[in-house]
Amino acid sequence: MQRSIKAFVYKSETHYVAECLTIGVVTQGKTLDETIANLQEAVALYLEGEDPAELGLVPNPALVITLELEPATHGR
Repeated sequence: MQRSIKAFVYKSETHYVAECLTIGVVTQGKTLDETIANLQEAVALYLEGEDPAELGLVPNPALVITLELEPATHGR
């Protein structure tokens, strides 16, 4: 049984996009905070009424997020 649901967050041209690698959930937001909140809500809705064991998950799994960022550019 997996103890966590893994998600990947990256920046598109206009929004941040969050994709769960463990379950079929994808969401987006204009800011990182909005994207994370949307992801938490989407995962909760996805799991609502489901038996986590049938998805290979422990009850109340953690959400582990990997964030892809562009390197900071510094003017010289």
